[in-house]
Amino acid sequence: MSHPSHDLPIPIGRAELCRARDASRALYWWVGLFGVFTNLLLLSGPLYMLQVYDRVLSSHSVETLAALSALVLFLYVVMGLLDPARMRIMARIGARLYTALAPRVFRAAFAGAPRHSGASDGLAHLDHLQRALASPVAMALFDLPWTPLLLAGICIFHPWLGALAIAGGCSLILLLALNKRVMRGALGEAGVAQARAESLSRQLAGQPELMQSMGLGDRVFALWQRQRWHALEREMRALDTETGFLAATKTLRFILQSAMLGLGALLVLRQELTPGAMIASSILLGRALAPVEQLVGQWSVVQRAIVAWRVLGELLEAVPPERPRTALPTPKAHLQVRRLCVQPPGVPVPLLRDISFVLDPGEALGVIGPSGAGKSTLARVIAGIWPPASGEVLLDGVPLQHYGADILGESIGYLPQKVELLDGSIASNIARFDPVPDAAEVVAAARMAGAHEMILSLPGGYDTEISTAGPHLSGGQVQRVGLARALYGRPELLVLDEPNANLDDAGSAALNGAVRTFKRSGGAVLVIAHRPAAIRECERLLVLDAGRMRAFGPTQEVLTQSVENHAELAAANRREARG
Repeated sequence: MSHPSHDLPIPIGRAELCRARDASRALYWWVGLFGVFTNLLLLSGPLYMLQVYDRVLSSHSVETLAALSALVLFLYVVMGLLDPARMRIMARIGARLYTALAPRVFRAAFAGAPRHSGASDGLAHLDHLQRALASPVAMALFDLPWTPLLLAGICIFHPWLGALAIAGGCSLILLLALNKRVMRGALGEAGVAQARAESLSRQLAGQPELMQSMGLGDRVFALWQRQRWHALEREMRALDTETGFLAATKTLRFILQSAMLGLGALLVLRQELTPGAMIASSILLGRALAPVEQLVGQWSVVQRAIVAWRVLGELLEAVPPERPRTALPTPKAHLQVRRLCVQPPGVPVPLLRDISFVLDPGEALGVIGPSGAGKSTLARVIAGIWPPASGEVLLDGVPLQHYGADILGESIGYLPQKVELLDGSIASNIARFDPVPDAAEVVAAARMAGAHEMILSLPGGYDTEISTAGPHLSGGQVQRVGLARALYGRPELLVLDEPNANLDDAGSAALNGAVRTFKRSGGAVLVIAHRPAAIRECERLLVLDAGRMRAFGPTQEVLTQSVENHAELAAANRREARG
């Protein structure tokens, strides 16, 4: 009769981390092997002292002293070669771990940003892991198992010395455990406070005009300063705690070594111990307690690595890797939305409920409604950014999730509500940083977006570098470059979220011309709009309100119905006011 296994399966995210760590298993064995020889060679000093005090001084033999000195010099040279070798190996293990996980963490961080609190700092946590593996504290962890062996070795000289060494070692280990418990809370508070201050700094750096124009500089600086001082206070508290534990550890080690010498001297006076054994036992104690002292002094590095391991495991668990998909042909511009419901994690109510419509090739659909109606949410779902909670979005009869990210990227051109360009040339931004961009397609996309002449008027044309130090583009110019980026590669479906938000009349006319040309080529367009000029080329209109469909049909019919409903509502309000 078989019994069910009580072994719990390892979560997927942590399993990925373990696989990346175990890929360097052979190198860990080499580090451990070098650690064996290094720790054995650490005995060279105590044994040298033992022989000098107990044999050389009593025999007055210069030849013996020379031979012992030459031998110990050779052993120290070997140790000097092995110790940095294992540190170099650990540094390469850290680099290999970073290289193996960086692509996965990078994709998971961006895919999980709306759903996981640690997503935006995923690469920073990976950096903490890599630094911990390359730091001396990693060597201390490898040397820690030798501590009880060296302490037990002192018992060989005399049981009393062994008892003192073991008691001192246990005291330091208890101090290390207390340090771990106290520092966990102190570092956690400091990390949260620091993250809040950095988040506010990034927000302020991105809105200098707002700070200056509205006179918010001094007030916001005061707010930032309060948060920064709060973070600094937590950091200082954590640093003071760490420094206090380090000082206590050093003091205890000095006391133990002096106590070891004092007890050894007493035993020498009682002729129960030789002077060489007294010196050797003191040196052995220092060697045995060195890893513990190093761990206490650098526990913040270990704590950050522990937090990073946990957060990365949760992130990779929340954003599983894409499974291999059967390659599907490039879809046609036939969009179907069936009873779509969208509710992002952490949001108490759905943002969209029971949305259904069809968009055929050569058509444009406008989506209008008040702020907060769910228009941008619909755009993100159709662009494949957010998954539906229920219902489905089909492109050419196939649910979006069945397409790979590369196929969706080629088939759907997306212009977000807030357009941002990355550091690089305008041509690279339009080509979506394709390593082998098609220059003709870049120019064609810019022409369709009405941005060609504007780009040529810039100092470097299409090779103009976009950066904080480069030329400043206006909101309308950024909008046009973003539209060209969405059109690059001739996608089948175009999703435009507030495309004319920063455009003047000429820009709006160019936008409508781009939509018209795109429809003639057989593509379909979804336009999220607040301004009427953006829906001029839309044959049909969808009205959203509070996440629900309020109207859907031909543009003029829906607009007329909306105006009539608005007039009836206004008349009812007037009657109610008179009554």
